[in-house]
Amino acid sequence: MSFINKVKKAKGFLAGIAITATVFLFIQAKPVSDPYFEISKNMDIFATLFKELNSYYVDPIEPGKLVKIGIDAMLDNLDPYTNYITESDIEEYEFQTTGKYGGIGASMKKKGEDIYVGDVYENSPAQKAGLHPGDLIVSIDNQPLKGKSIEDISVLLKGSPGTKVSITVKDAFSGAISQKMVQRGEIEVSSVPYAGLIGPQKNIAFVRLTQFTSGCGKQVRKALDSLKGVQPNLQSVVLDLRANPGGLLNEAIEVCNIFVDKNQLVVSTKGKQPEMDKEYKTPGVAWNTEIPLVVMVNHSSASASEIVSGTMQDLDRGVIIGERSYGKGLVQNVRPLGYNSQLKLTTARYYTPSGRCIQAIDYTHRNADGSVGNVPDSLKKAYKTKDGRKVLSGGGIEPDVIVKTDPISRLAITLYTKNYFFDYATEYARSHTTIADAATFELTEAEYAQFTKWLSGKDYSYQTETQDALDSLKSTAIREKYYDEAKTEFASLQAKLAHDKTQDLVKHKEEIKHFLENEIVSRYYFLRGRISQSLHDDKELAKAMTILAQPAEYQKLLGK
Repeated sequence: MSFINKVKKAKGFLAGIAITATVFLFIQAKPVSDPYFEISKNMDIFATLFKELNSYYVDPIEPGKLVKIGIDAMLDNLDPYTNYITESDIEEYEFQTTGKYGGIGASMKKKGEDIYVGDVYENSPAQKAGLHPGDLIVSIDNQPLKGKSIEDISVLLKGSPGTKVSITVKDAFSGAISQKMVQRGEIEVSSVPYAGLIGPQKNIAFVRLTQFTSGCGKQVRKALDSLKGVQPNLQSVVLDLRANPGGLLNEAIEVCNIFVDKNQLVVSTKGKQPEMDKEYKTPGVAWNTEIPLVVMVNHSSASASEIVSGTMQDLDRGVIIGERSYGKGLVQNVRPLGYNSQLKLTTARYYTPSGRCIQAIDYTHRNADGSVGNVPDSLKKAYKTKDGRKVLSGGGIEPDVIVKTDPISRLAITLYTKNYFFDYATEYARSHTTIADAATFELTEAEYAQFTKWLSGKDYSYQTETQDALDSLKSTAIREKYYDEAKTEFASLQAKLAHDKTQDLVKHKEEIKHFLENEIVSRYYFLRGRISQSLHDDKELAKAMTILAQPAEYQKLLGK
């Protein structure tokens, strides 16, 4: 048995010890007269146990790995956001909060045993060195890459700005193999990757905010200033927070301050320690307190995204459109542990101006995408917005206007996971030097037909949900000994439900075209192109523009 397997086998035992060692964190069946004695006692037990393992366990142990397994198991019993950050994880954590890292500015994609260049960031060292999506990475600093994971590759490519890394690649267009010396730089992934003017009159400002990293509030304000400079007669704003996982609390306040004036309460926090009980107000002058505003959210909009959308809703400052948000109303702080490791732990809950907490009542049971499951209204508590509208706590931000997104077909998921969109985009870019602007680019019927022809002979078989359900029913019937009697009916139903892959490419043509066009556009216009192109058939955005075009409807939704 390998060491790692033995470690996994010991995980439950160590987790129990680790949990015991931090018994003060849990609700106890009986009150403890001296909690500090309990802490000392159980830490002593843990230290003694670890010494015994080190001395007498039959195989050598790796202390760092073993302790991390125990700590992770212990923290799993708390909330999902309290995490142990090792020294090796620090850079990734800092990237999440700052949007910056030292590297070449390109993502990697693994296909089988091969590593390919994925997205290349605009104006990055990778782009300047001539790397482009679809290039095969042969080696990095003369190290062969066979058997390495994407994480391993990331470690090799990242490094201090100014240092160099040698990358041998096979060009996706010419097939030539060459060695490229890339000088690493400070890569800053903007939290505002796209801002533009939309609508028939091009008088609606659209801003996509992907994460609340340091300085993102200023980025949003700057983007709005720039759009105002192009269109002085700006009529309204759409702030897109969909799939924004959150980030820094102070940046959420800065973003709110763009639309509400100085000294307005945005959020309050309450925790175990008195110093965690705070009120946070807007610190400066607003950009515009009157312009009509729509904030778009979905199931993946969390934390700081929910502070902004919840505050705009509570203050009747803007209309919220989309799907119910994630439901994360917890505040995390980072505490140093020594040896360059840290503990990110939940220290408080936050509350929007009306007094509601959007934290899911039961955050251990969620939908498959991580969003809040169904919360009965009987478990929710009602609050009032500034102008008297009823809003509920206990399960994320419920939009003022709900727009359900269409589920992605199994066909599209299969083509994506098998990298067929990615591979065909490389083929397309090889034979097309330029394309139309990202906002207007569309594949012709003939070009879509070429894609379907390119797919012929390739394996993109998949099962529909209906077929999955039939297989499950068949297994149950066999187990319960009903199958033999219904065998003919099962065969008949199977034949009727069998899908034709070629016909499915016709049935799901618009969806498949959307994904393929989006991948192709990224080869010419990078991430900003992806976003611009994706706005073509955006149901939530279309609804937002419809509401903004009807001032009376907009005011009605705000209860005015």
